Amino acid sequence: MKLLSRIEEERGRFLIWAPLFFGTGIGLYFAQPREPNIVTYTALALLVAICAGLAWRWPWGAGPLLHAMIFVSLGFGVAGARANWVAAPVLDFRYYGPIEGRIVAMDRSQSDAVRLTLDQVRLSDVNPLKLPDRVRVSLHGEQGFLTPAIGQRIALTGHLSGPNGPVEPGGFDFQRMAWFRGIGAVGYTRSPALLLSRPTGELSLAVGRLRQTIANRVRAVLPGESGSFAATITTGDRSSMDRATIEALRGSNLAHLLAISGLHMGLLTGFVFQAMRILLGLWPRVALNIPVKKLAAVTAIGAGIFYLALSGGAVATTRAFIMVTTMFVAILFDRRALTLRAVAMAAMIVLILTPEALVEPGFQMSFAATTALVAVFSWIRERGRDGSARQLPGWARGVVTVVISSAVAGLATAPIGAAHFNQVSHYGLVANLLSVPVMGAVIMPLAVLAALLSIIRLEFVALWMMDWPIRWILWVAETVSSLDGAVGKVPAPPGFVLPLLGATGIVFVLLRGKEKLVVLLPSVIALAGWALVERPAVLISSSGGLIGVMFSDGRVMSKARGEGFAARSWLENDGDAATQQTAFERAGFGGQRGQLKVDLPGLSIMHLSGRGAEDRLGDACAKVDVVVLAAWREGALPTGCSVLDRKYLTKTGAVAVHLAPKGWYITPSRTEGISRLWTR
Repeated sequence: MKLLSRIEEERGRFLIWAPLFFGTGIGLYFAQPREPNIVTYTALALLVAICAGLAWRWPWGAGPLLHAMIFVSLGFGVAGARANWVAAPVLDFRYYGPIEGRIVAMDRSQSDAVRLTLDQVRLSDVNPLKLPDRVRVSLHGEQGFLTPAIGQRIALTGHLSGPNGPVEPGGFDFQRMAWFRGIGAVGYTRSPALLLSRPTGELSLAVGRLRQTIANRVRAVLPGESGSFAATITTGDRSSMDRATIEALRGSNLAHLLAISGLHMGLLTGFVFQAMRILLGLWPRVALNIPVKKLAAVTAIGAGIFYLALSGGAVATTRAFIMVTTMFVAILFDRRALTLRAVAMAAMIVLILTPEALVEPGFQMSFAATTALVAVFSWIRERGRDGSARQLPGWARGVVTVVISSAVAGLATAPIGAAHFNQVSHYGLVANLLSVPVMGAVIMPLAVLAALLSIIRLEFVALWMMDWPIRWILWVAETVSSLDGAVGKVPAPPGFVLPLLGATGIVFVLLRGKEKLVVLLPSVIALAGWALVERPAVLISSSGGLIGVMFSDGRVMSKARGEGFAARSWLENDGDAATQQTAFERAGFGGQRGQLKVDLPGLSIMHLSGRGAEDRLGDACAKVDVVVLAAWREGALPTGCSVLDRKYLTKTGAVAVHLAPKGWYITPSRTEGISRLWTR
């Protein structure tokens, strides 16, 4: 009864709990091994109806629990509806030939090549009904015949295939991400891309062309990395950012300055809001007769809309816009802007519109930082009101606020960043203290000033003034990231760790008093699971062309080049800073090229590749427990060993081999006959 009474006390605060339950439903949808069918959704609809009826008839007592079940069910259903809504053709074979399409987006690949996203795609001898809505192509080799621009229609000859699944079981699922972004094929070309037609007057791409025009203008005024940085934070165009600069920013925990997300949107709209209040307050007649604060809030929302459109409307930017708009709308209704209710409302809007954002690091880090900051500053404000906290002098408040903000946001996002990116920046707090104030107090106001001066073609004045502040941030990033021990590598946690840490963090913030202590045990379980994680003894790529075997001094790769994304991901998930070349040079594999052998406790593996690999299969099978064949085997397989050929791996995706006291076992990325929408 005491528990029900305590739950009933939370009934009036259910809005701030709603994202937790709704997100749980979304997470359950993505955790399913197979795509839910109509029976599942019918059962959920009946559950919602029953719970709604019971909650209406008996609103007291178990009412909040019934509402929680409703929101979990709705989250599951919304995620399923979204996944089916974005359904589009996916290329189901390897294609080589002419590719034609219209450029709708540009960025850079992991190999630092320009990467184009094309729509209105045409492929030779492919059924129009099976053409992907969008394809993404990286430009390699000599590309001197085309300067890519949004809206251009281009032609090239290249390789395409459907998006690949995880490079290891439980790893990052690019197939799922591509599904929700409408990308049905990815590939590359080494031949020159050619211009077929220049951009026309399509309204749908007008904003994209404006973005590129502004980015080009910024880079023309500010050449080098300063201009690339300025173009990135103003338009979201990263196509000119140098890979070394990006790595320095990541190593110093300043990479968030490149993503147009909560920080940029908050700084921009906050500056516009305060500037409008000051300007309107200088006019006594306006200040006395018009609600200046509300007018400033409307103006800030308008600035946010413009920035959202200019930046391309990416998921992170949209999420940030919803958050700041929710807070400014609260001002219009004479409510406090920075409250947990405002954050919860923004989270619900984002999750309803894009439920797939829940599993992306941008959503997790953004709302983790915002929730933690609101909670901490609300606590500080309450202590100030009851007199239990000593008031700081005015000159010190700004400094303390920056320190607290950087520390709280850094602590809140550190586990998420470590889990997704496998690294921790040990001096990230120092770098942020030296850079974020410059970003907020100098660079973002100058960006607004540049936009205003562009009306009279004097934007170069503000852009020139941005040069040295940007150089300062880049210098801080390079200096901090180059310090000894600046970056610590951590292994990827088990799948349950991050959801459990996220849930316990939310519960800790929302509960009051000693009840917060209930999160201690699940937090310890999550951290212990991470600390004791055991990486797979053997990882095998989906093509069978690369094997990584774990030894005491790190994972050993079967080849020095090729399938670099898989190799890099495996090493990063191990918490290993080595390159593929270094991992290849480690001791472990024996034998000759094309017939490598490795011996582990209770398990021997042979990797057959190259010409004539199939002919050597029988002899190899007689010598080892597992044979990995980097070819498609037709006909019967030999007995006496387990054969993992390309035919098998096409069905299972990348696999992991684990050692156990009583033998070994294989874990596939996907089980044959069990699939999701994005794996079919």
